[in-house]
Amino acid sequence: MTKPHAKDLSHLLSLESKSRQNSPLKSAFKYYFDPKVTFLGGGLPLSDYFPFDNLTAEIPSPAAFSSGKGINTTASAEKLSLQIFKDKTKNEPNQIELSRSLQYGHSEGQPELLTFVKDHTDLVHKVPYVDWDIIASVGNTESWESTLRTFVTRGDSILVEDFSFSSALETAHAQGINTIPISMDDYGIIPSALSTLLDNWVGPKPKLLYTICTGQNPTGSSLSFERRQEIYKLASKHDFIIVEDEPYYFLQMEAYTTDKSQRTSTIVHNHEEFLKALVPSFLSIDTEGRVIRLDSFSKVLAPGLRFGWIVGQKELLERIVRLHEVSIQAPSGVTQSLVNGLLQKWGQKGYLDWLIGLRLEYTHKRDVAIDAVSKYLPSEVVNFSPPVAGMFFTVNIDPTKHPKFKTEFAEDALKVEDAVYEQGIKQGCLMIPGSWFKSEGQSNPPQHELEHASLVAAHNPHVFFRGTYAAVPLDALVVGIEKFGEAIKIEFEL
Repeated sequence: MTKPHAKDLSHLLSLESKSRQNSPLKSAFKYYFDPKVTFLGGGLPLSDYFPFDNLTAEIPSPAAFSSGKGINTTASAEKLSLQIFKDKTKNEPNQIELSRSLQYGHSEGQPELLTFVKDHTDLVHKVPYVDWDIIASVGNTESWESTLRTFVTRGDSILVEDFSFSSALETAHAQGINTIPISMDDYGIIPSALSTLLDNWVGPKPKLLYTICTGQNPTGSSLSFERRQEIYKLASKHDFIIVEDEPYYFLQMEAYTTDKSQRTSTIVHNHEEFLKALVPSFLSIDTEGRVIRLDSFSKVLAPGLRFGWIVGQKELLERIVRLHEVSIQAPSGVTQSLVNGLLQKWGQKGYLDWLIGLRLEYTHKRDVAIDAVSKYLPSEVVNFSPPVAGMFFTVNIDPTKHPKFKTEFAEDALKVEDAVYEQGIKQGCLMIPGSWFKSEGQSNPPQHELEHASLVAAHNPHVFFRGTYAAVPLDALVVGIEKFGEAIKIEFEL
């Protein structure tokens, strides 16, 4: 069946983006690699003066992490040698030579790496319209900042999850953007709440919905495919763009079970099983080109690489490229040579093997964390939902059961949160308070609905803490959770 073309959404661009002109200097660079043209048009240093002749690294062989072995990067693991030269003729096929990667580069990203990532994107998401593309970025934080500037003008409103990544919220606030929170539960955005909000909206509707939809930061929740479908229908009805920020997409895990003997029975073993086990993305159901997907190697290779990519319809991405030309210029050339070299060595199959290995590792880390939460945190005041993706778990605490809640704390749940946080530090464990991630903004449905929402919130005080199972060894993880459990017991006099 023939795929459709994207819908024209240029009316959703910001004033800044609409006014941005193409750079005539950048347009001349298409002749830089033309052997018939003596290029005297740019301030590019001669690559002979780059003091780097080659880049050498050892990388794990796919044999070290294939066949359900998990991730093995230790000294004993089977290695491949990766060497990238300044001289193109010395390199293996499809490498990005240093004479090129150390030069001023393509704002879109180096072609070899983009080709690999685009093939990977199509393999995983099977984008259902024709005119989509990808462009390089310096990771999802920069991707989000550039996306905001491209679509939103100071004073506009955007939709965000009720609790969201604090840096992403601050990026919007610094640009003078109003962030309107959408109600969530243990499974992410509640589509009916979003529908009610938009159906009763007064004035210009938001252009964007920002969502960390898989392994959400901070809640650890993940949107089901059914909820994504409902939300996408609302995006079409109310004409807004969905920005899916997905650094944790490939940290999806098996469902948690307390029966340890059953934990190995659901593990994926091959590429087909792995791809089928992934929750379909917003991108995979986007027939109109109204999804901007922010992707990154930060959580699957290394954060310090500072390389990501943005997926969307070509006409909209072109506006982001124009912004990149006068801001980031291009992601690090050394990073692009290094990452491309690794991926060319592994191939698409090897990279999928690596991702399968990560799934196995994170499933085990999550299981250890939730086992410890079940064992050490008092069930009298704590409840939780085991995450199915990402790096984070949350524990919900009933503040009304704190002995000082109705007296000294004057029924202020945040005072309970503060007390537990400080007690946690005293006991030697730091968990992040949920209020640090609270989205703040002023929406405009009818006043009686606002009053009803305030009344409901007053009778359902909510306190939660975010922890991670990604950052410490497993033994330290268990000890930390035990310390936090002791802090709760002390505070609640249990």
